[in-house]
Amino acid sequence: MQLSKEDILVKANASCKNTLMETLSIEIVDYGDDFLIARMPVTPKVHQPDGVLHGGATAALAESVGSFASHIFLDTENLFVRGLEITANHLKSVSEGYVYAKAVFVHKGRTTQLLDIRITDDNNNLVSICKLSTISLPKRNK
Repeated sequence: MQLSKEDILVKANASCKNTLMETLSIEIVDYGDDFLIARMPVTPKVHQPDGVLHGGATAALAESVGSFASHIFLDTENLFVRGLEITANHLKSVSEGYVYAKAVFVHKGRTTQLLDIRITDDNNNLVSICKLSTISLPKRNK
């Protein structure tokens, strides 16, 4: 029996319980053959003291969606994925609503991966552009 897209999203979000993704209320909302989209509510919980989205929360959203994409689209039966480096360029302030992170692979190598992650607001305005590199390493048999 093949799971529906909705069932897969429910299962993916359930795997985020008791993680930073749950703490920041990050939710995976869509995926396709080569992308993954998550969203995060912009509330005082993720604000800077002056009431706008904290860049660190944006980077956490980007790393979460990028790492999750690597985990989903690679052979995690035999490999584990870790983030190597993240960069974030913040372009616009957001004080409410949601921000959406769409992770797309730029390079999907056997060992290293590079993802482009675009963060947008509710009106599809570009908020941040992030790049995430990940590494896939073999799991050791015990």
